[in-house]
Amino acid sequence: MKSGKFILPIIIAIAAVAFFSIFIVKEINQAIVLQFGDPKRIISKPGINFKIPFIQNVVFLDKRILNLDTPPEEVIASDQKRLIVDAFARFKIVDPLKFYISVGNERVARSRLATIINSRIRSVLGTQRLQTLLSEDRTKQMSLIQDGVNNEAEKFGIEIVDVRIKRADLPPANSEAIYRRMQTEREREAKEFRAKGAEMAVTITSTADKEVTVILANAQKESEIMKGQGDGQRNRIFADAFGQDPQFFAFYRAMQAYEKALIGGETSLILSPDSEFFKFFGNIKNKQTE
Repeated sequence: MKSGKFILPIIIAIAAVAFFSIFIVKEINQAIVLQFGDPKRIISKPGINFKIPFIQNVVFLDKRILNLDTPPEEVIASDQKRLIVDAFARFKIVDPLKFYISVGNERVARSRLATIINSRIRSVLGTQRLQTLLSEDRTKQMSLIQDGVNNEAEKFGIEIVDVRIKRADLPPANSEAIYRRMQTEREREAKEFRAKGAEMAVTITSTADKEVTVILANAQKESEIMKGQGDGQRNRIFADAFGQDPQFFAFYRAMQAYEKALIGGETSLILSPDSEFFKFFGNIKNKQTE
């Protein structure tokens, strides 16, 4: 019974020692075994590993490519133009021991890298004109920035995989001024287009009016010619008819005159009884006397 009392504590002690002695390194991590704060081993391969419990401890570092977003930085180009640059970087820890000794952890490393990247951006982009920064030559400038940052990051056991500019915008005040200038330019162009359009409209309208006048004049001319030809043909027909029977023609014309003068209307005529107008009514004077 007495031996049984000691077995359970011994088993618990062995289990505790085993628990605190074993650690697992994952595929995405690399580990540094420390003994009272001093690095003793670096483990890069994944698997189960052992350490001295209560004396040694393990620091895990990420082995993957990490992203870093730097805060926007104002850069003054060589032509004194201001630009707000928002960049990001991708890096990885290639020397865990140097990394741990120089910066200690990832949070401090990110802060140091952000400072280095922004400083390098100012030094490189500050020697270029604004037009260069917004053109295809920007790729070359990014390579210079990456090389410069890599030289500094190597001291921390870090390799810079890539540095890119996400955005490169003008400050708000400059953007508003450029927008107003562009707006003024567009308004000026719009006025020019409207003026040219109005001028073309006047030209087209005057040309159309001229063509209409010419067409109407030609039509009027042709109508007068046709009317004259019709009147001439009518007169010839009347002349032929009059030549065939002059008395009937005179009678017909007199009837037309009577119809227009005597039927309807309020017009009064004062004529002599022996007037030529009444010759087809016989001798009115003699009839009155009788």
